[in-house]
Amino acid sequence: MMSIPVKKPMIFQNIPCTLVTGFLGAGKTTVINQLLTTKPNNERWALLINEFGRIGIDGALLASSQDSGFEQENIAIREVSGGCICCTSQLPLQIAISRLLSDHHPQRLLIEPTGLAHPRELILQLSAPHWQTALKMNAVITVLSGEQWQQTKYRDHDGFQAHVRDADVLVINRYAQLDVSEKQALVEWITKLNSQVKIIWTVSRLASAETTDLSDGQLTDAYSATLKDQLNKPSYIILNQRKVNIAHSQKSMIGLRSQGNSLAAMPVSSPSTDEHEAQDNINNDLPYRYHEEQQDFQLAGWRLPAYYVLNADDLQNWLLALPNWERIKGVVHTSDGWMQINFNPGSLTTKTIDPQTDSRLEIILQSDGDVDTAIEKTESKNDAEALSSLINWEDCDRELMAMVI
Repeated sequence: MMSIPVKKPMIFQNIPCTLVTGFLGAGKTTVINQLLTTKPNNERWALLINEFGRIGIDGALLASSQDSGFEQENIAIREVSGGCICCTSQLPLQIAISRLLSDHHPQRLLIEPTGLAHPRELILQLSAPHWQTALKMNAVITVLSGEQWQQTKYRDHDGFQAHVRDADVLVINRYAQLDVSEKQALVEWITKLNSQVKIIWTVSRLASAETTDLSDGQLTDAYSATLKDQLNKPSYIILNQRKVNIAHSQKSMIGLRSQGNSLAAMPVSSPSTDEHEAQDNINNDLPYRYHEEQQDFQLAGWRLPAYYVLNADDLQNWLLALPNWERIKGVVHTSDGWMQINFNPGSLTTKTIDPQTDSRLEIILQSDGDVDTAIEKTESKNDAEALSSLINWEDCDRELMAMVI
C-alpha cells in the first residue's frame, strides 16, 4: 500500500510585527502608507486592518493611495470588519493573523486596529504565550492628532488618553496650528500619561520655517528614517505586559497545585472553516445597510451596486450636514466618477479612483449621551443640540436613494 505523505503545518517564528494605533480619525492610514514606502523591494509584508464597522473600506482607501497595487508591491492585506478584533474573544485576531501568515508567508506584519478599540486589550492578546515565538513584537506606534488634542472632548476622553498610555512611540501630526506654548503643553500632557514614550513630530508645511539648517527634502528624509527605525525597536509596553503575564501564570500554577486533581481537563474547540467563510461572505446581497452603537458612537454603513450612480454634490452636502459626525469614509460611484471619500473634522478629502466592484460608505456619529435623555430634553424645549443627537436611519436611507441618478 502506498502511503500518502502528510503535509506538516508550517511553523512561523519571530515574524516582526508592529501595532499602529490611534484614536478615531487620528491619521493612522497616512502613517501606515509612510511605513509601507520603506519596504525593501525583495521583502513580503502583510497588513491586517480592523474596520470599525461591517462594510470594509480601509483596504480600498489604502490601495487607492498607492501608485501601484499591493500585489505588485508584494504586500498582502486582510480586513477584519464587524467590530473590534480585541473585544469579547481572541479568536478573530488569532484567525486573521494565522491566515495571513499561512497564506502569504510575510517577512513583516503590520496591524491597524479600529480607532474605537482600547489598545490595552489588544496588547494583552499579543502578549499571550502562543504569540511569543510566532511574532516578534516591535514598538507600538500610536498616532496623535494635534487638532484633536486641542479640543477638550478629546483631551479628556479616556479612550483618547488610553492610546497615549499604551504607546512606545507617539507620532504627532496635524499640529501646524499649534504655537510654541501649545506644543509645550502638549508634550507635558503626554509626559504625565506616559513618561517613557518617544515622540516623533511629522514633517509639516511649517517645518522648514522653524528649522533653518535643513531643507524640506532633508526634513522629510530624516522623518522617514526615524519612522522606519521604529519597525525594529522592541516594544517595552508588550515586554512589560509579558512579565506581568508570567507572574500571574506562576501564581495560578501554585493555586492549581494546591487543588490537587480536582479540576477536569476541558476540551479546546476551534471554529470550523465553513463558519468563517460564511462570516467573510456576509452582506453580499446589495443594496445593504446596517446601523449600530459602539461605546458612545453611532455607526452606519451602506453597500450599493456599482451601477448606482449618486449625485456627487448632493452626496457631499448631505454627508456634511449629518449631526455630530466624527468620521466619514467611502468609495462611491458618483456623477463625477468613482470617488474616494475620507472625512474627519480636521480634513475633508475626496479623490478620483479606479472603478470598484461596489460602492461603500460608512459613517460614525458622536452620541450626545443617552437617547432617552435627549428625547426628554426635546419634549421639554426646542433644544437644537438635543435634536441633533437623534437621527432617523430610515429617513437617511430614503435621502441617500433619492440621490441615485
